[in-house]
Amino acid sequence: MSYNLLKGKKGIIFGALDEKSIAWKTAERVHEEGGEFVLSNAPIALRMGSIKELAKNTNAEIIPADATKMEDINKLVDQSTEKLGGKLDFVLHSIGMSVNVRKGKHYTDQNHDWTQKGFDVSALSFHKVMQSLYQKEAMNEWGSIVALSYMAAQRVFPDYNDMADNKAYLESVGRSFGYFFGEKFKVRVNTISQSPTPTTAGQGVKGFNEFIDYADKMSPLGNATAGECADYTVSLFSDLTKKVTLQNLFHDGGFSNVGVSNALMEFLKEKKL
Repeated sequence: MSYNLLKGKKGIIFGALDEKSIAWKTAERVHEEGGEFVLSNAPIALRMGSIKELAKNTNAEIIPADATKMEDINKLVDQSTEKLGGKLDFVLHSIGMSVNVRKGKHYTDQNHDWTQKGFDVSALSFHKVMQSLYQKEAMNEWGSIVALSYMAAQRVFPDYNDMADNKAYLESVGRSFGYFFGEKFKVRVNTISQSPTPTTAGQGVKGFNEFIDYADKMSPLGNATAGECADYTVSLFSDLTKKVTLQNLFHDGGFSNVGVSNALMEFLKEKKL
């Protein structure tokens, strides 16, 4: 169901890879709500995914950009405002990658060159994107910037590895840069701490399928899907949340506030029988 929540609004969506990704689902929902946008991802990701199909279905332009390079980001912001005909109203940062996770390196035995690469892609890129938007005054008043996070930023999930550190930095950048963006330009900045979601990137984490089942049993409302996260992101892009900023917002079916659930206790009892 569409409510025209984003009619006339323009923005950039980073990170859409395939139909499993939250950025992909968000792009579809933004289009349904009347928003226009540019899609962006790293050149290598564009070759791996099927983003051209998404662009066709949503009447969006694709502008490749390496989010670790300020030169690429600056060009992307300039080209986006030119193609969209003005300043931006929303930006989604949905970028994450850990070489250590991908190659099976334990947290206590990291390849720190890989750690630096993952940090640059997953976390520092958020600061770089906002720095470009801020310095170029590319956002409209009451615009909204959202990045996707995970509660491993606050709690230990051993196999999430160095991505937990990346998310902690990401959330801190959201608060710190969000203060300056709000004070000067009345722009909102928030992060969404989403349920474990079976995206292409998420499924690369060891034991991911088992953890999804655990989280679902722990959450009174069950895990939030990629599509539901897209709905929530649209609400943060809309004018209905104009005074929500500097927040890390848990979108996880209640998981983050549950110590133990009846469903999990019953499951553990059955395992003993």
